[in-house]
Amino acid sequence: MSIREECGVFGVLSEKPMDVAGISYYGLYALQHRGQESCGIVVGEDGLFFSHKDLGLVNEVFTKDILQQFPKGTMAVGHVRYGTTGATNRNNCQPIEVNHQKGRMALAHNGNLCNAEVLRNELELNGAIFHSTSDTETIAYIITKERLKTNSIEEALSRAMNVLEGAYSLVLMSPQKLICARDPYGFRPLCFGRRADGAYVVASESCALQAVGANFIRDVEPGEILVFSRDGMVSRREHCGTKKKHLCIFEYIYFSRPDSVIDGISVHKARLRAGEILAKTYPTEADIVIGVPDSGLDAALGYSQASGIPYGIGLIKNKYIGRTFISPGQDARIDQVKIKLSAVEESVKGKRVIMIDDSIVRGTTSGRIVKLLRDAGAKEIHVRISAPPFLHPCYYGTDIDSEDHLIACHHSETEICQMIGADSLGYLPMESLRELSGNCYYCNACFSGAYPTEIPKDTGKNRFEQKLSEIHKINGEERSSKHENL
Repeated sequence: MSIREECGVFGVLSEKPMDVAGISYYGLYALQHRGQESCGIVVGEDGLFFSHKDLGLVNEVFTKDILQQFPKGTMAVGHVRYGTTGATNRNNCQPIEVNHQKGRMALAHNGNLCNAEVLRNELELNGAIFHSTSDTETIAYIITKERLKTNSIEEALSRAMNVLEGAYSLVLMSPQKLICARDPYGFRPLCFGRRADGAYVVASESCALQAVGANFIRDVEPGEILVFSRDGMVSRREHCGTKKKHLCIFEYIYFSRPDSVIDGISVHKARLRAGEILAKTYPTEADIVIGVPDSGLDAALGYSQASGIPYGIGLIKNKYIGRTFISPGQDARIDQVKIKLSAVEESVKGKRVIMIDDSIVRGTTSGRIVKLLRDAGAKEIHVRISAPPFLHPCYYGTDIDSEDHLIACHHSETEICQMIGADSLGYLPMESLRELSGNCYYCNACFSGAYPTEIPKDTGKNRFEQKLSEIHKINGEERSSKHENL
């Protein structure tokens, strides 16, 4: 089991044909931190769709030659993926494209449905054939099913939202319209803006709007459907206010980029505040405060400012290595830490160090980082975490589907401190979370176990991957037997 990051969605609509693929490329590049498994862009022009999707980073998948193959268009939808459901293969790359009796659609999705497995079973029993293992295809099927019975794609989406339960920020494209929607709980962020040339831009985070020269207008409200066309923008609000808002608090702690503003709250300021709270809650004498790149840096600065202890650069990140959460297995994760981070000996040697990180999940990575600092000569290492302990599974887009490997579920704070080799350990207090967002309208279920929706009885996450594993195992055994016979 591994924690995985969110996906990122992007969309653009222009009054006249332009390089919407290029705009999407830079938008997805700004959202790369939300997904490093696969990416894709679908361009729409005069009713025709042109697409390219593959496994890999944005700059790997969309080379100069690939981008030049896209025609100019009036619309585009883009996606970066880190799968919380579905295997890592090209079939799960997004945006998903659908051709149906009334036209076509391209769909990009960020989040996780709680009832995806129930909905998928119902669709399969009625003859639906799935090509991927992600719940995004389930959403596409339901929207398409409703589209065949309605007069518009936005009405079909609205009807689909009546049965979708859980987290979903969607950007979809029909031949004439670009549409975005956010689930009534508002679990995942979504915002829109406009460029100087009049093009509308929709993105998971405001940093992507800035990257393509769009001025931020506002966040999409929970439950809201926005319809962009050559006639302008229309807001549909029939699902607004039907649920209490529950934005994922981990967006502020880890997922989002520091220069983004989520629901009116600066991510950078939220992390600074987390550091300030840690300094007041767990004061200690030290010589330097350092942050674990990247999401620990802002909290470290906040801790330094509140405590008066100098802030310094104690760890350097190899910018060409992805986040440790991306590793497919425990052995790979350890190896990746070795080459991802290095300690700055000049900063930490002989000093009492306060190390700020965003979370401790299994303890493996934290222990390795503490050892790096020890090997660099740090005299004391006091670990402070800008989040409460992970204690419960998440069903809304963060891939924590079991308590089995969560270290805080099985060990006390004192035991964890000893296991990672630190001199002291302190977590952000649960009651302080509201100070990060400025309100109490957030989801902290992975820390508290207080779920805003009904907990799914079967997520279906391993339904196909287990079968695939068994097939590979059998094939491997057959190959071994053949080699032995030879």
